[in-house]
Amino acid sequence: MSAPASPHTSLLHLPHHPFGPRRPRLTRLRCLASLAPASSGASPANENHLIQTLCAHGHLARAAALLQGLPAPTQRTYESLLLAAARAGDAALAAAVHRRLEADPVFRSDPFLSTRLIDAYATLSALPAARQVFDEAPVKNIFVWNAMLKALALADHGEEALARLVDMGRLGVPVDSYSYAHGLKACIAASASHAPASARVREMHAHAIRRGYGLHTHVATTLIDCYAKLGTVTYAERVFAWMPERNVVSWSAMIGCYAKNERPGDAIELFQEMMASDADLVPNSITIVSVLNACAGVNALGQGKVLHAYILRRGFDSLVSVLNTLMAMYMKCGCLEVGRHIFNLIGRRRNVVSWNSLISGYGMHGFGHESLQVFEEMIKEGVSPSIITFISLLGACSHAGLVEEGKKLFESMVEYNVTPRAEHYACMVDLLGRAGCLDEAVELIQSMRIEPSPQVWGSLLGACRIHGHVEYAEMACSHLFDLEPRNAGNYVLLAEIYARAKLQNQVDVLKELLEEHALEKVPGCSWIEVKKKLYAFVSVDNKNPQVDELQALIGEFVTQMKNEGYVPDIRSVLYDIEEEEKERILLGHSEKLAVAFGLINTGRGEVIRITKNLRLCEDCHSVTKFISKFTEREIVVRDVNRFHHFRDGVCSCRDYW
Repeated sequence: MSAPASPHTSLLHLPHHPFGPRRPRLTRLRCLASLAPASSGASPANENHLIQTLCAHGHLARAAALLQGLPAPTQRTYESLLLAAARAGDAALAAAVHRRLEADPVFRSDPFLSTRLIDAYATLSALPAARQVFDEAPVKNIFVWNAMLKALALADHGEEALARLVDMGRLGVPVDSYSYAHGLKACIAASASHAPASARVREMHAHAIRRGYGLHTHVATTLIDCYAKLGTVTYAERVFAWMPERNVVSWSAMIGCYAKNERPGDAIELFQEMMASDADLVPNSITIVSVLNACAGVNALGQGKVLHAYILRRGFDSLVSVLNTLMAMYMKCGCLEVGRHIFNLIGRRRNVVSWNSLISGYGMHGFGHESLQVFEEMIKEGVSPSIITFISLLGACSHAGLVEEGKKLFESMVEYNVTPRAEHYACMVDLLGRAGCLDEAVELIQSMRIEPSPQVWGSLLGACRIHGHVEYAEMACSHLFDLEPRNAGNYVLLAEIYARAKLQNQVDVLKELLEEHALEKVPGCSWIEVKKKLYAFVSVDNKNPQVDELQALIGEFVTQMKNEGYVPDIRSVLYDIEEEEKERILLGHSEKLAVAFGLINTGRGEVIRITKNLRLCEDCHSVTKFISKFTEREIVVRDVNRFHHFRDGVCSCRDYW
């Protein structure tokens, strides 16, 4: 047993800052026509002010019409028009302003407006127009260069952005913190694979340090985000630790780094540290979303509820992105009804993410028919499904064994202009494989028009483990060993399949390969929240005084189970040792330890909620069913694939996982 993830007893220790009196809001915009000049002789200052007012309130057609007859637009008028065009997605207005600027002898050489024009075109995804503005700009100061770098990085034209950065050095244009920030983002965008991206980011990092920008808040925050995307959490931690000053964006980036890289406990703990460090640090919506995802990642329902209360107090419930994540958090913590209630509260503001979260929520709990029903409602509402929608739907069909429904959905994707990706094929292989249709799954892989990904072959390997198919498992691993040479899990799964087929020689060969390549299996880890504290348990295969009490309790249940005919499933223990020793190792599985800890430290009637980072093994599944019946407790376990609701000796998955 590890130490509690945090010494704090709750997620937030925040002073309540009640809302001050609200300023009276205008119930309607004053009639803008009354602001128009009364005669043709109105001053240009009034006309400029009118255009700026129209832009501020979204009346762009009227503003554009007035621009045509305006003899002397000011810099602020041009800026207002460009900002409004970008906000409204009005490419035609941006182009009209561009044409007017080209004909304006006063401002056509203004680098400030060149910058604004490039920014507007970048927001409107009009990269060719942004390039034209940059190329034709008579004056290119650092702001114009940075605007172009930002536009290229935003459009994922990383190679071109890096080339422009080189041009800056060649032409003697001094770089600043924003140049480095955009350059770092370009490193990620420019690299098709992980390795060159990592090398480029580290090179850019070193360059920034040499120029004195390595600890600049903006650069350091971008570095944390880049390292998070690359999965190099240690580098991100170092950058964060070295920062002399941190703002809410910096904290949010590091919290998000933990949440995205399967360290949700650290994300929650860092959020608590952030709130305790400075009373002036107020979380933004990005912070809230990251922490909610972290709570969902470890089934920390109690802390998620505390965060929900904070969301309501601070008014974050006005943001659909926050409500979507809140809904997903509840559903990932096993509270389907609460999740559905939040979905209903979003009402007409629902977007495709809202629908996807609901579909996925039902699916991971094994309610495939409900997921399909939600999809039908979504289509009736006129919401176009996305790539994620079909991944969620196919996953729901897989967990519920709805093979025919899944096939129809897969074939219908083209009707919604969604081209199947590797993720969709992986879901289909999983669907067919779980149902025992292994031949059909292999035929689907062989018919793919794109290269099968590790996820596709991994789905086949997982199905072979369920059904004990050695030949197809070897086929899958022949590809996986090339695609993921450092993934020990593939070797372990194949070894388990060999062990169940009593092919001990092959098991020994795989164990030698693991040792030869210094590969280690990801240890099983389970999390449980008790009284708003998070506890983590790691599977142990040797004596550990800290878990003796927990193992002893599980041992008592196992003894009673044996009296009723239970036989421990030792097939997952690959060590060449006596059966009795294998049974002892099973007692140290992380999920069993977490269940025992929950029984000891929670009250009767409380639901025990556990999250596991790997698939629930067959023996843990059997033991947990027995414990739920014997103790009359409800136990909810979310493994890497789905939810298991244990109650009265029965699991909601119906032993289909």
